[in-house]
Order: sequence, then C-alpha cells, then structure tokens
Amino acid sequence: MTKNIMGFMFVDAPHSALNNAGSDAGERTANIVKVKTIRKGRAVYPYVSGQALRYWWRDTMQKRFGWKLSPITREEKVAFTNANPVEYEDDDVFGYMRALKKKDGGTVTRSSILKNSPLVSVIGQIPTDDFGVMARHEGDPVPYEHQFYSTVLKGIFSIDLDNIGVFYSTENTGYKNMYPQLEEIAQKTGAKKDGNRWIMPKEVRIKRATETIAVLPYINGGAKQSSHLTDVTPKLLVLAALDCGNHIFMNLAKEDNGEAIVSLDALEEVIKDYSENLLTDIYIGRRKGFMDELDDDIRKLVEKYKPQDGKKIIYGSINEIVESFTEKIPPLIG
Repeated sequence: MTKNIMGFMFVDAPHSALNNAGSDAGERTANIVKVKTIRKGRAVYPYVSGQALRYWWRDTMQKRFGWKLSPITREEKVAFTNANPVEYEDDDVFGYMRALKKKDGGTVTRSSILKNSPLVSVIGQIPTDDFGVMARHEGDPVPYEHQFYSTVLKGIFSIDLDNIGVFYSTENTGYKNMYPQLEEIAQKTGAKKDGNRWIMPKEVRIKRATETIAVLPYINGGAKQSSHLTDVTPKLLVLAALDCGNHIFMNLAKEDNGEAIVSLDALEEVIKDYSENLLTDIYIGRRKGFMDELDDDIRKLVEKYKPQDGKKIIYGSINEIVESFTEKIPPLIG
C-alpha cells in the first residue's frame, strides 16, 4: 500500500503574465517578452511551468516556515544542491541529483516526494499584446512590448507520504539517496537504519509533510508582479489521501462556453470509484468571490455524502480546509 496526498487546484489569473518565455528572434521588435503557451489543435493555452511553481513553493516554505534550503554549487555548466535530505528539508521533498567521486559514494539521486503538473489555462486564448514606452530620459522614447492573459489555471500535485524522510542506499536510479558521509550525519541526527533504508524521526517526517501542505494558502511568486499583481494562491482546492498512486482529481477541470468550470459530476464519479482507496475525507476549499456559482452545488454534494456512508466531503474556505486536512496527516506517517 502506498499512501499519497492528492491535490487539485485552480489559480485565478485575471490580468497576468506569471511565467515568461523571453523574447522571440522572429518578432518585429527586439524589446518584446512573450508568455509561455502550449497548443492543442488550434487552441493556445498560456501556462506556468512546473519548475516555476516548484520555485514558488520552495521559496515560500523558506519564508513561511523557515526551511533551511540546501546550498547550490555551480561547476561549469552544471549546478547541484548539497544532496543532504537529512539536514535540508527541500532536498528531501523536492529531490536532487549529484555526481560525487566514486570514493565518496558515486552518483546519488532522489526522486521528488512532491510531484506537480504545470499550471495550465483551462480556457484556450491568445495572449494580449501590451505596448509601452520608456520615456523618462532625454531623447527618443524606447518602445517595448509584452504579453499577458486573463484565465483560470489548473494544476495537480501529489506527496508521497511513505517516502518523506525515508532515504535509500539501494543502487537503483532515483533510489540511491545516501552516501557514507550522509549516513554518518543521519545517525547523529536520530535517523534509524532499517535494511537499506534510513528513516528520520517520525516528528520530523510529520513536520515536513504537514508544512508542505500548510503553505498552500501563502504561496507567492510569479513574473510581472510590479505591473500585473496576481495572487497565485489556490482559489479552489481539492485534497484527499489515498492508498494508491492514481491521481483521481486529474480531470476535474473543463471549459464550458469559454468559461472555466470544475466538474462536480467527475468528482463524484472518482469518489465512488476509489471509495475503498480513500484514507481521508474529501476536502474542498474555495475562496469567496471565486466561482460563487458553485457554492450551492458543493453544499448539495456535502449533504449527499453523510458520515455514515463512509468518507464524507468537508467544505470551507481555503485556509480552513488546509488547516483541517493537515490535522489528518500525522496518523498517515508510518
């Protein structure tokens, strides 16, 4: 049995340019910044890369909870972290790869405990071209151009609760997390060895898992914030823990007549199909002012799933739901 937290979120981007692709050599002017987009058929969808979202997530963990981020070393064309998940929480949660000398343990890697998709627009749209000039100097003004969009971004993520704070010395790609020096550090910090695994103290594992979720209402980041100020925290959030790796919330978002919606029918279907795999209730958080039309339908769904029927649906504000859900994490940590 593998225990995973599964999450789905909507991020409201009403006038945004959160992740840019830089300039395009084929454009008519040199001073242009384009947003990142992908195509599906003829439709164009703005998106925020998964890497950018992870940067916001990691950065906010440091600011909100004081996470000690792993130092980065740059050597010629490669860069790597300290590869020390014992002392640095982000090496544990976000993973790493580092090529050590053979005598020091060889190449070590760690698959990310936190997995996430890009944030992709639910609605197909062509970004708007915005023109401006720099004119606060003598001589001719300098024109420039950038793009922005108005949409709702969707994303999913998962957290592997079985392997948070658990490090392997096995010679398999993604699983050889340890090396001799790190094993010495692990032993001094209270980690216990179990076969080919080093397991951090339970309270450390719980803290890292709960804080990775607890930070969601505070995630901050994104490009062009000086002129397109956008709150990138989730405005609609679905959370649950399951004893399988299938991401059951992947297909909750859809476009309907040019509007982004969340399909409660799809949610209800996966709740029924995976009822035996659910380790917690389903938690739905929504920020008032965002998709208010969903309120009545969600409340009806809450009434439909009574506690005596098994898992129920918990509904509230984003902060309320995140706080309630994090209280369910400690018993899931083995």
